[in-house]
Amino acid sequence: MNKKEPVVAVVGATGAVGREMLLVLAQRRFPASCVKALASARSVGQRLEFDHPARQGTYPSGDGYLLVEELTPSSLDDVDIALFAAGSELARTYRSLLQQTETVLIDNSSAFRMDTDVPLVVPEVNGLDVQLHQGLIANPNCSTIQLVIVLSQLAKLAPLTRVVCSTYQAASGAGAAAMQELYEQTRQYLSGENLTIERFNHQIAFNCIPQIDVFLSDGFTKEEWKMVAETRKIMHLPALALAMTCVRVPVLRCHAESVNVEFSQHIEPGVAREALAQAPGIAVIDEPSAQTYPMPGLLAGTDDVYIGRLRKDHSVPHGLAFWSVADQLRKGAALNAVQIAELLLI
Repeated sequence: MNKKEPVVAVVGATGAVGREMLLVLAQRRFPASCVKALASARSVGQRLEFDHPARQGTYPSGDGYLLVEELTPSSLDDVDIALFAAGSELARTYRSLLQQTETVLIDNSSAFRMDTDVPLVVPEVNGLDVQLHQGLIANPNCSTIQLVIVLSQLAKLAPLTRVVCSTYQAASGAGAAAMQELYEQTRQYLSGENLTIERFNHQIAFNCIPQIDVFLSDGFTKEEWKMVAETRKIMHLPALALAMTCVRVPVLRCHAESVNVEFSQHIEPGVAREALAQAPGIAVIDEPSAQTYPMPGLLAGTDDVYIGRLRKDHSVPHGLAFWSVADQLRKGAALNAVQIAELLLI
């Protein structure tokens, strides 16, 4: 792989995450010699905004846009890093095709996250795991990324013994079509029309759905299982006790999480607040007297994980509770993938 000026491809470039990957690559001035926007045949020829003035003229269209090309095996022949924002099935297919090449696949699907030979990476938490890759690195679940960034910093203060987390996940976590359904259902609801329900099992406008993904035999959902299993893998804590409840809420962008953490020893909220405020990728917004705390509607398009409502959990001997918000299309998907790609260049 060319570490100085790699060729980068975004696969699934016309989707919500793919578009965000292109935006992040441009904003962070990722040092690529060429960036390809790849998608299915029906998207070929679309122009996607890609403003990269630091390398003006070196990209396919040369005018601030990328022309979408069809994803085929040959379209990745010269690619050093492939950022996959496509489904699990497509990712599995192309992993097989790329295994004998020098291309490194960074996959945003759930296809490989729990494979023992595939690093599952959040750069602020376990960036060194990138070195273990064998041509494939998995990008974690968006809600997991948001959680482990905070837990990893708190674990530096004292060992964790138990974590209970409830998520409030935005419609965009289910894709661009789900965002559009929230828009349309809101219009229909306010107009007194019958609601069109396609992307979710129930209406999402003016409602909360306490199910994300399918139910498992123990009553938890697959999304909840993912958060438990991925958190343990990323933090290298296979025995950590975790309990999750994942809820879809009528918010366009940004997931929120209510988290209770138990430790092996006492930690003052002020000490935890200071440690989090100094941590990379975390911003503290926590002034209860001013009614100031993170809110999804105000933080779309931002990169940090925001923390507020940090306080003692009086129900256990050594506990803290906090609220967090993060844009799951940014740090929960596109930004984290690009940060992994940046680690490959070191």
